[in-house]
Amino acid sequence: MPKKIYLFATSKSEHAINVKSLDVRFLKPDIDFSGYDHLIITSKQTVKALEQYEKSDFINISALCVSVKTANTYKEFGGKILAIGDGYGDSLTKYIQEYPKETKWLYLRAELIASDFVQKSRDEGYLIDEEILYVSECSQEILDVRVNDNSALIFTSPSSIECFLKNNSIHPDAKVIVIGKTTANLLPDGVKYTISENTSIESCIELALK
Repeated sequence: MPKKIYLFATSKSEHAINVKSLDVRFLKPDIDFSGYDHLIITSKQTVKALEQYEKSDFINISALCVSVKTANTYKEFGGKILAIGDGYGDSLTKYIQEYPKETKWLYLRAELIASDFVQKSRDEGYLIDEEILYVSECSQEILDVRVNDNSALIFTSPSSIECFLKNNSIHPDAKVIVIGKTTANLLPDGVKYTISENTSIESCIELALK
């Protein structure tokens, strides 16, 4: 009998039992976009939050995006892409370093973030401001879910692991798949896991189906 596949994410897959990991609440701080040379965008939720603003205020400011998927979302929204990272926040540092330290960056982010690339860049003298555009909270779905011991569990963010572990534990027989290294760091000690080849849900699902 094949393992059940549980996908803990904000997106869905036809091959899995989809459990929404987070509820997202958007914020709208006052932002004067005119003072910035480039934006930094690390999630599709950020693009969604930008829909609250006057598009003409920021749409011509090119964005450094964390992944191909985030870049595609911003491009479909009409935005310009400066560069694309490899899916990890830490990978953005090298792109920031390609520009003069006088360059003004605006990082549009979630309340809680896993990478400290902004602080590292600031410590080296780069000018990066931050604005929090959304807050992620554990969904009732993930708090209520109960899984079979030998299921395949796909975690797509550090917060999806944190929320799952509030009311669950990871059984030794479970097949654990994570979308990247930052997410893997949140797993309890001793849990065996596999990191997907690409930082995408599709890549995680392919692993689970093998």
